[in-house]
Formats: sequence, structure tokens, C-alpha cells
Amino acid sequence: MNSILIIAHAPLAHALRQCALHVFPDCEQGVVALDVQPNVSPEETTATARIVLEQLDTSHTLILTDVFGATPCNVAQRLADGVKCRLISGVNLPMLLRTVTYRHEPLDALVQRALIGGTQGIMQVAITAPQNQVRKKNDSNYYDHQQ
Repeated sequence: MNSILIIAHAPLAHALRQCALHVFPDCEQGVVALDVQPNVSPEETTATARIVLEQLDTSHTLILTDVFGATPCNVAQRLADGVKCRLISGVNLPMLLRTVTYRHEPLDALVQRALIGGTQGIMQVAITAPQNQVRKKNDSNYYDHQQ
């Protein structure tokens, strides 16, 4: 089974991991988080990330980071070899949940599932629901949707 390493600006990595554990309590060993602190140098963060990556008990790892070009992504780029360890930037919760769901699949398939989950999780939600509409006081249906 693949492991998932989240490297993001503090406290996002641990918050995303906690969300994943809320939905999938059994994924505790397979999902690891590393919060990048603002007062820690990129070199020190890279060293910590290498240790975390070495301690994972799997042969393949998917690293998820928050922002391309920022320190977490730059650190992850130093770790990802493209074969045993792959990297995706722009992590969101739908991406992470999809990744956890399919973490048993081959790494290449997992990368595709993560990308699809991340993009399908982004949508504009219509505000046409009745509770979001402005009503006039003389409207006969003024109280229809109040609880």
C-alpha cells in the first residue's frame, strides 16, 4: 500500500491529516503530515522531511503540497524521485480523500485519482436555493422556508 505525505504551511498539513482520519480512521499509519513552520529554514525542513520519508513503511509515497513554488513544494521537489515518490501540488481535501480511498492502487494510478479528485472537488455552488433568496415582506410565501 502507498503512503501519503502531506507537506504544507503550518497548520494545514496536520489539519488535512486530521480531516482524513475523521473520514478514514484506519489510515493513521499511511497518512503523515509535515507542517512547514515560518521560522525554520528550508534546509532544516528538507532534512526533517527526509527523515519522515525514510520512516514511512512503504515502497511508494505520494507527496501532496499546498502551493507550487512555495517552500513546502520546493522541499518536496528535493525528495520526489518520480519513480518511488511522486509529487502533486495544490492539495485540497477532496484530493486527499480520493487519495486515501485508492492508496492501495499502483502509484501512477493513484496520481491520476488524486488529480481527478482535486479538480472534481472544485465547483461553483449555485445560490438559487430558497433560503438564499431575498424576499419581500408582502410575499405570500415569506414564511415557507423558516424553521
